[in-house]
Amino acid sequence: MSENPPMYAVPPRRRRRIPPLRRGVYLLPNLFTSAGLFSGFYSIICTLRREYWLAAAMILVAQLCDALDGRIARLTRSTSSFGIQYDSLADLVAFGVAPGILVYQWALRPWGRWGWLAASLYVTCGALRLARFNVQIASVEKRYFVGLPIPAAAGVIAATVLLHYRLFHWLGGEGETGKHITMLLLIFAVAGLMVSEIRYYSFKEIRFHHRHPFPVLLGLILLIYLAVGAPEVVLFLGIASYAVSGPLAAIARRLRGRPPEPAGAKTPAVRAVVLDKPGQGR
Repeated sequence: MSENPPMYAVPPRRRRRIPPLRRGVYLLPNLFTSAGLFSGFYSIICTLRREYWLAAAMILVAQLCDALDGRIARLTRSTSSFGIQYDSLADLVAFGVAPGILVYQWALRPWGRWGWLAASLYVTCGALRLARFNVQIASVEKRYFVGLPIPAAAGVIAATVLLHYRLFHWLGGEGETGKHITMLLLIFAVAGLMVSEIRYYSFKEIRFHHRHPFPVLLGLILLIYLAVGAPEVVLFLGIASYAVSGPLAAIARRLRGRPPEPAGAKTPAVRAVVLDKPGQGR
């Protein structure tokens, strides 16, 4: 008998096939996403230079780019998985990291360790919100968001900074009293709202190209006049009203005795997850 053991043929393992990438990307929506990312990064640069007013303004510019990229992608039928992932990464920088650094440098540094922990909590909650959207995108209900959208949370911070400078300009000086406590409470509030299950109206069903009642036009014209006269005040009131509309609506539903329902779920078996902004969808 042979001393060598018998040899058996081992069947080769089937390699997992990776789907090929599509050639090229859509330019127009991704250019707006890149502009929002650039605005968020430049906001960080302005914060490091102690140009806090300009840093807050660049966050609002990033909001404008963020609102346009998704809508342009839908209008031009250029939605893609690449656009969704790229948009989420840009949002984390423009509406997570940039506002977190801004609020820490501007108002939370006197709190020491608790200051940067509060700012990092805001960034973490923003990242969790974006991750929740990416992994459960199929369960989105278009009429409502679940939790405060991260662009709106960043807008609350930016509008508060702009309002602070405008108020103390009217009062004859910049001033520092009160902003340290106010911003500490505010950063905890918006961080909690982002990861909550409170419903927010998405405004995605509004069609500006359709016919509307005449008073709607008059109201929009009046709003434009007020925004030109006192932009910081109107901006803050608008964003703050949206941020508190969700909790107020939830309290009103409880007072009317209506049972809480999972907001935005398409089916009862799927928990609701929300789009992070009205322009999301690519």
